[in-house]
Amino acid sequence: MSNLANQEVAFLDKQKTTVNVNDRKLYLITKRFIDIIGASFGIILLGLLFIVIGILIKIEDPKGKIFFSQKRVGLNGKEFKMYKFRSMVSNAEEKLAELLKYNEVSGAMFKLKEDPRITKVGKFIRKTSIDELPQLFNVLKGDMSLVGPRPPLPREVAVYSDYDKQRLMVTPGCTGLWQVSGRNSVGFEEMVELDLEYIRNCSLFYDIKIILKTVLVLFGSKDAF
Repeated sequence: MSNLANQEVAFLDKQKTTVNVNDRKLYLITKRFIDIIGASFGIILLGLLFIVIGILIKIEDPKGKIFFSQKRVGLNGKEFKMYKFRSMVSNAEEKLAELLKYNEVSGAMFKLKEDPRITKVGKFIRKTSIDELPQLFNVLKGDMSLVGPRPPLPREVAVYSDYDKQRLMVTPGCTGLWQVSGRNSVGFEEMVELDLEYIRNCSLFYDIKIILKTVLVLFGSKDAF
């Protein structure tokens, strides 16, 4: 295993000392195997959907790119580029500064339900979480897992307390306990507690349970924006 993976094992063992170190390593190795198989299968199965969404994005805003990459913070504070389908106008980042004062989520996050930067196609793919599907490529690369804490932005991490930074001690995920527990209706502090609860109790059974629950809440979730 890599040094990063060994550090993740060490952290998990501190959170759950009754579990043998070898059991934790076996869990992470198996989790990685499931990530690779699951992400590969998802990309193949959803290939046609990727093409259709890409065409729709280009039709609405020909000047912008189909995919949007954003710097995020992963395991042990390592930064990586996270991929999404572009759901906003091409100059969305330039308009962010003037919208920060309207933030509707507490703590070190920014969310705005009626964000004027979101396109018509963007509203649909956000509502159904289709915009998140390109993160399957991040899973293949090893930057993310299918299940884990949401990867934060560097500007969010800059105001984290030492307690909050504990959520960076495991590989971030495409979905997690926060995403299936109310998502944007849950504040930052609650999100941190949910992430730490997942870290303390993580197991293959727990991961599968979260994945199945994610499938149930994916489409038409009233908390997705």
